[in-house]
Amino acid sequence: MAAAWEFHLPLSPADLLRNGGPGRYVVQEVLPARELPPALTAFRTAFRARGALAVLQHFDPLYSLLHHFQAVGTDVKEDALELMMRVVSHHSNELPAILGDSGLSHADRTAHLNALKMNCYLLTGLVDAFEMETCKSGLLENKKNRTKTSGSLWEEEREPLLRLLTQLLQLDLHKLWGGSMVEEEFVSLMTGSCYRILENSSIGLQKYRATREAVTHLLAAALVHYDHMFSATLKITQMLQHFEHVAPVFAQAVSLWATEYGLKSLVGELLREIGQKCLQDLTRDASGIKGYATFITELAEQIPALVLSNMSVLLRHLDGESYMMRNAVLVAMAEVLVQVLNGDQLEEAARGTRDQFLNMLQAHVCDINGFVRSRVLQLFTRIVQCKALPLTQFQSVVSLAVGRLRDKSVVVAKNAIQLLAAFLSNNPFSSKLSCTDLAEPLKKEVQKLQEMRDRDRSTAVAPVITPEEEWEAMLPEVRAATQQLFQPQQEGEEEVLEVEETVESTSEQITRLLRKLNYKSAARLTQKALCRFQGKEPFSGPMEENEEAAILGVLKRLYTGSCPGENSEDAPHGNSSLKTKEVVLEEQSQTELVKQEMLVQYLQDAYNFSVKITEALSLISKMMYENCVSVVQEAIEFFVTVSQFGVPQALVGVRRMLPLIWSREPGIKEAVLNAYRRLYLSPSGDSERARAQGLVRSLSLIMVDASLGTIQCLEEIISEFVQKDEIKPAVIQLLWERFTEKSQCSSLERRAAVMLLGMMARGKPEIIGSNLDVLVTVGLSEKVCEDYRLAQEVCNAISKLAGNPKPALGNNNTPFRLPQNHMLFGCLSKTVSKGFDQPSGHWIPFMEAAVMLIYQLAEGAEEICAHILQVCSQQALEKLREADGQKADPGVSPSRVSGGASSLPTFLLTHLVSLVGQVALQQVAHLEVSVSAELRRRRILREEEKTKKRSDSSMRQKRLQSTGNETTMEEELGLVGATADDTEAELIRNICEKELLDGKHLFSAFVPLVLKICNNPGLYSDSVLSAAAALSLGKLCMISSDFCDSHLRLLFTMMEKSTLPGVRSNLIIAAGDLAIRFPNLVEPWTSHLYARLRDPCPSVRQTAGLVMTHLILKDMVKVKGQVSEMAALLIDPEEAIMGVAQNFFSELSNKGNAIYNLLPDIISRLSDPNCGIEEESFHIIMRHLFSYITKDKQTESLVEKLCQRFRTARTERQCRDLSHCLTLLPLSERGLHKLQDNFDCFADKLQDPAVYSCFQTVLVRFRRAGGKPENKTLAEELEQKLSASHNRGLDSAETCQEGSRTPMPEPAKQKPTGGSHRQPLSTANRDDDFVTPQPRTFRNQKRAQKRPPPKKAVITFSSDEENSSEDELSAELREEETPTKTTPITRSSARRLR
Repeated sequence: MAAAWEFHLPLSPADLLRNGGPGRYVVQEVLPARELPPALTAFRTAFRARGALAVLQHFDPLYSLLHHFQAVGTDVKEDALELMMRVVSHHSNELPAILGDSGLSHADRTAHLNALKMNCYLLTGLVDAFEMETCKSGLLENKKNRTKTSGSLWEEEREPLLRLLTQLLQLDLHKLWGGSMVEEEFVSLMTGSCYRILENSSIGLQKYRATREAVTHLLAAALVHYDHMFSATLKITQMLQHFEHVAPVFAQAVSLWATEYGLKSLVGELLREIGQKCLQDLTRDASGIKGYATFITELAEQIPALVLSNMSVLLRHLDGESYMMRNAVLVAMAEVLVQVLNGDQLEEAARGTRDQFLNMLQAHVCDINGFVRSRVLQLFTRIVQCKALPLTQFQSVVSLAVGRLRDKSVVVAKNAIQLLAAFLSNNPFSSKLSCTDLAEPLKKEVQKLQEMRDRDRSTAVAPVITPEEEWEAMLPEVRAATQQLFQPQQEGEEEVLEVEETVESTSEQITRLLRKLNYKSAARLTQKALCRFQGKEPFSGPMEENEEAAILGVLKRLYTGSCPGENSEDAPHGNSSLKTKEVVLEEQSQTELVKQEMLVQYLQDAYNFSVKITEALSLISKMMYENCVSVVQEAIEFFVTVSQFGVPQALVGVRRMLPLIWSREPGIKEAVLNAYRRLYLSPSGDSERARAQGLVRSLSLIMVDASLGTIQCLEEIISEFVQKDEIKPAVIQLLWERFTEKSQCSSLERRAAVMLLGMMARGKPEIIGSNLDVLVTVGLSEKVCEDYRLAQEVCNAISKLAGNPKPALGNNNTPFRLPQNHMLFGCLSKTVSKGFDQPSGHWIPFMEAAVMLIYQLAEGAEEICAHILQVCSQQALEKLREADGQKADPGVSPSRVSGGASSLPTFLLTHLVSLVGQVALQQVAHLEVSVSAELRRRRILREEEKTKKRSDSSMRQKRLQSTGNETTMEEELGLVGATADDTEAELIRNICEKELLDGKHLFSAFVPLVLKICNNPGLYSDSVLSAAAALSLGKLCMISSDFCDSHLRLLFTMMEKSTLPGVRSNLIIAAGDLAIRFPNLVEPWTSHLYARLRDPCPSVRQTAGLVMTHLILKDMVKVKGQVSEMAALLIDPEEAIMGVAQNFFSELSNKGNAIYNLLPDIISRLSDPNCGIEEESFHIIMRHLFSYITKDKQTESLVEKLCQRFRTARTERQCRDLSHCLTLLPLSERGLHKLQDNFDCFADKLQDPAVYSCFQTVLVRFRRAGGKPENKTLAEELEQKLSASHNRGLDSAETCQEGSRTPMPEPAKQKPTGGSHRQPLSTANRDDDFVTPQPRTFRNQKRAQKRPPPKKAVITFSSDEENSSEDELSAELREEETPTKTTPITRSSARRLR
């Protein structure tokens, strides 16, 4: 069968329509789409008749189908695909027999070759067409009413079709080409379909796994049998550059080809091709970078050994600008380290490569890009977890990780924490990493090593010298003595030595002569023995021509022991055995020394590791309050890990995470709960009892020296655990046993048990409620005086029964109260009264807890507390009577307070005023909260009852419909309830204002006493008494606005001038409470509160900071420019105070634009030289405040405002401060325009080098950020103007100095500030400085004006008033001394108003 033409595979389908020359196949006619179905039927008939060769006559119809593919119906396409698969399959099954036929004619071979190429062309054409259609339908996937395509059938047929093509390529098709190479176009035709399939973005899905494997095997057949290596390398590289999704697919394929098909060289070719890519081109091509990087990463994970052998071609990318390529190469290194270069059995070359890779990874821990730094830390985490990091590298990597904790990138810091946690979990040193525990054994072993070295050094003083070494030393003298034998004998020299009878005796004699250093005689005797004993050992052997050499040889053999004699004392046998023992001992000693050195090195490494972990603890503990949730979670997880390894400092971090339980982020709160769950709820122990003991012991430990805030946080956590039933009953049982002393424990552990029971009762009150009698009888027994702190905790625990004093809306249940005659209140009254006259420092906290408990739980609490007040007052009066009955001694004890002729113990007076203050405060709280809530509850119940009655009476409803329109309207608007609420509030207010402090009430009896103590600090000089009286005054002021108004001046005078920090702190707290209760009264005195932020005492400053934080954030105080005093706390030397200020501004930043609005005033105040803030401190404060300015509009506005402020700047310092603030703002395009528009504001200030430098810094940062070309031009213009103004200012200054003899006027001298530090407020200010502000006008102003103004007292603080008279101590303020200026306080120019 002959064919007059040959089918050439076209570069494009259109080439088949053009005549390419003689003997080449050309498509004669492209059939229209409607004629294709009958043409396909004809082809199917011909195929049945002639087989695969039928395509030779029916190629044109199928070509026409490809030409009209978009217009042809789905059924026709599917029929054509199915038919072509059958044709190719049939041909593939026929070809083995045809290729094996040795008698195949040239015509038949050509026919089959043309048929093969035609069938494959048509089939691959259909593959490409179907793939293109599938891709297009994928793009339209989200659109509704999508037209039906043939995609579903194609996805089913794709894998069998690829297997069919693979089967075809596995045949020996070279014979169809006459044994020569298969033409490259045919191979490209077959493989092109594979690449086209891989271009589909969904090919990476799991459901197409079989298709990917089929493509891989098809390409493998082309690579193995048809030399497709070069083409595949180029194609894969191109696809990696343009299609990101193919990287994992090709990595898996290349791994398969290298391992199963032996195509390892392809890995090298691909990596070399990627390695040779231009670094600049990669920077511009982001998609190509991602594809290459993913490919390298995936390939290194699957075949790291092959990647290692080609790693050198990739290293150049570590110096490129693309961080993704750097990451990929570093990941490849890490995979090689983990999977290949891991273990102790590495050869020297492999060990060197490993160290080189580790050094490169460590270098990139400090990479310029944060993503690279983060990735390297992740890689080191994996290396450490896989135990692939050599011990010699531990310390350096740990140090790098600790350093990255300070990284500005949150992700880097987070991964640094993870790496340190991995180091802890996989450390080879110890399960306990306490520096203290490791230091002792290290010191002991180092001392032992030193002793061993000293011992070895002492034994090594006399080293063992071998006979050979001795002979070498003797040889020159022996040779000289031997040479004398051959010289003429001198006169007088006689031959006295004779040779012995035997060889042995002669040898012995010669050896003795040598040891006696008689070399000449030994040589002469040897010479004679050689003649006499010729042929006998050791004198045997050929007589050499050189007799001298023969003599020396015999002497050497005899001396070194090569020929031993009999019965010799110096026999070499004994000598060598002794030497052998010495060598063995020395080797043992050296082995022990090496072992000891290794032990010391191990302990030293463990100690160094522990030191680094301890250093990291302080850094990570600060990171627990970062804004990033994931960083906080990692920090919490780290402290859990550290705690499990017994690092003592971990307890600080465990406590520090406690406040995070209040976090608004659910993830952080859950992380804290999980941390405490793992640390405390899973103790080790064989029995339930042992585990309970471990849990209680751990929780008790955390409460030792814990602050009130820590205990509250722990209570929240434990109550959560109790509510979820995660605390076992055995734990609660053990706590009760400890409290009742059934289980042996210390007083501290007993107190902790009560505290824990109280915490648990918050989650389940029945824990306390069911054992209330036990708590009362044991905790408030006769022995309570021995431990008031235990009684205080008992009161706190019982108070958990009270629940929420403010019930939720709709909750009208009766609040839990105990009857007035309950044994609890009897015990409390008795205990408080009994301890009143006993000097104990813990009685007052217990009394406060007891009074609070009474008001929380008792019916008629005011009666119980009134009784306690009466009993305690009676005791004080009895003490006073006893003192009156005694004769006054000449010297009064300093522990007693004089009051006329009588005296009371100071502690008794302190107890009394503290009790009065606490009862007063709790009475107010009782009225405002409990009584008010009860009134409201009862009113709601009455209204509900009325509503029921109304619904039962239909006649009532009709009457309401006709006449009750107004009432209905009021009810609908809620005015009835609001009016009732106002009525109840007014009732409570009247009780407080008119009844509690009138002459009939018990409090009125104690007010003069409290006022007298506060008014006479010289007479009542005890610090504890003064603090208690000040606090009681503040509590009494909470009762009535009139009382508060009349005594505010006294309160703030004491706050200002008292020398006792405790008094000032107490009064700041009281003033804060008063600002919330009576804001209009306290508002004029606000500046006095701000003034305490500059108090010389740190504890007072901290208290003032906390109070001001609450008042400002609750909008109880107007935030004015005085908030700069809070900003100044950001540089406070006390870390706790600095933390208060940082927390304040962090919370303030959440209140809209608060910080932005305050910044200009803060800058003006702090840059004022009179403020006393140093320039460097000012920079620190501004850096913190400007970190909250994040919005572009705020930045632009601030640029303009700061520029405008230059006009009003009076000093050079203010100009420098303003220019520094500009450097803290991220300048945008609009910001640059603002600078340009306001250039005239600061042009004249640019002669100052510091100001000019700041503006240059601003422009440099703007240029570094990049931007539009026109913006760069604008920046250059501005820089030229800045430079011109700067130089012009300098020139004019020089001209003024040189052109005129008159010197330039000096700048106005500032008033001396007494140093650069902030000036603390003096505690001994003059009375002139203290001015009483006028109160605001209230509704009852007229009534207030009718009353005569009360006399106000001026307080004189003096320590030498002990001997003053009563009149002098009262210190009443005269009318003309009462200031009327409305400004509360002025410090710059306060003048006495007369």
